[in-house]
Amino acid sequence: MAHDLRFQVLVLPNVPWDEMVRRFTYVENLGFDLVSTADHFVDWTKPATPWLEAWTVLAAAAQATTRIRLATLVSQIPLRHPAMLARQALTVDHVSGGRLEVGLGAGLSIDPAYDMIGIPNWEPKERVARFAEYVEIGDRLLSNEQSSYAGRYYQVKDVMMNPRPVQRPRPPIIVAALGPAMLRIAARHADSWNSLSFARTFDAQLAETVERVARMDDACAAVGRNPASLRRSYLMFDPTSRASGGRLAYYDSAGAFGDMVGRLRELGMSELGLYFPAVADQVPAFERIARDVIPKLKG
Repeated sequence: MAHDLRFQVLVLPNVPWDEMVRRFTYVENLGFDLVSTADHFVDWTKPATPWLEAWTVLAAAAQATTRIRLATLVSQIPLRHPAMLARQALTVDHVSGGRLEVGLGAGLSIDPAYDMIGIPNWEPKERVARFAEYVEIGDRLLSNEQSSYAGRYYQVKDVMMNPRPVQRPRPPIIVAALGPAMLRIAARHADSWNSLSFARTFDAQLAETVERVARMDDACAAVGRNPASLRRSYLMFDPTSRASGGRLAYYDSAGAFGDMVGRLRELGMSELGLYFPAVADQVPAFERIARDVIPKLKG
């Protein structure tokens, strides 16, 4: 069940709309497989700065692109009822002609949106329990024309989902998971497991990821799933970026980038996520990596 190597680019919705469209089409023209955007009410690191809503962005980006797959990385479950999220996903699957991947995450406990819009900031145990129900409802609603679900936190009754998705039985579900309980949910429901590491060095990130991969393999075995059936996606977070004005170390050298990808591939990662360059003078390196390095890595 080998998965083809894919590369995605995370485009944050923090620039004017014309520039957002340009970035989506630019990433598609560079040959990337997947383009994603983040889903928050505001930029949680700088709440006063511009920020656009993720699902609206994806629907519009679907009209501006033709080939590249589209995803949320990831949708925060406190912001929407799972049935509404499923309806939004169904809509974007149709607008895009079947290019959507539904990325889901439990939500950040430090997000200022809770106080801003008066929604509860759940304790960790409840957050994970809600997430398990949320993913199951999303899976059920997108896979079936009519569904019901009675959980502790969420209930849906005789929900009709028409038209049926373009992708059958439903668009792929991406689950972002780091801790043991979330890994177990991903093992049961996800088509793709997304992770990252906030460790201060790449070697430390790899060490942390090795441990997570082992726990994911165990989680798959516990539910009778072949671990190879789960795509493993890794977002290449650079802990030095903020201190260096937004520069990403992996754009400084094509050789270093290739080495990092190779080491992540050894851990079983079949999808590597890159941040769209925030610093203008790194754009040429981003283009070289897209046009020269990635085709060789795929080859």
